[in-house]
Amino acid sequence: MKQNVIETLLGAFVLIVAISFFVYGSGQANVGNNTGGYNIKAQFTDIGSLGVGDDVKISGVAVGVVSSIDLDPVLYNADVTLSMSNDVELPYDTAARISSEGLLGGTYLALDVGGDTEMLEDGDLIAITQSAQNLEQLLGQFIFSLQDVKDE
Repeated sequence: MKQNVIETLLGAFVLIVAISFFVYGSGQANVGNNTGGYNIKAQFTDIGSLGVGDDVKISGVAVGVVSSIDLDPVLYNADVTLSMSNDVELPYDTAARISSEGLLGGTYLALDVGGDTEMLEDGDLIAITQSAQNLEQLLGQFIFSLQDVKDE
């Protein structure tokens, strides 16, 4: 009988610890949290491994998240919607590029702020974009360029 009480208490303790980790992890990942800001869009020919929920950064500081990715049925480009924080105003000539956190790391969308006096508003489109760099494609081009030099 005493063993059943100990097992029950141990099971309850494990359950409480598991719930605590879940609550902590959900808070750290901002699951279900909206930035409460405005949305802007950008179109890319290749987004690589960029996904919904990835960070939008300016100078390495997170200022928003990627809220949706859709395919443009006419141009077949990736339409990326960014949910930006209200306290960040972006000039109209801001450029967006998909960047990598490292060779093995994830991706994020980097914004290069321009100098225009007119600011982007909710629903506007970022006109200047740079697609993700494909590492395998770049490596292949490098190898073939070395073969061309060797043949000469």
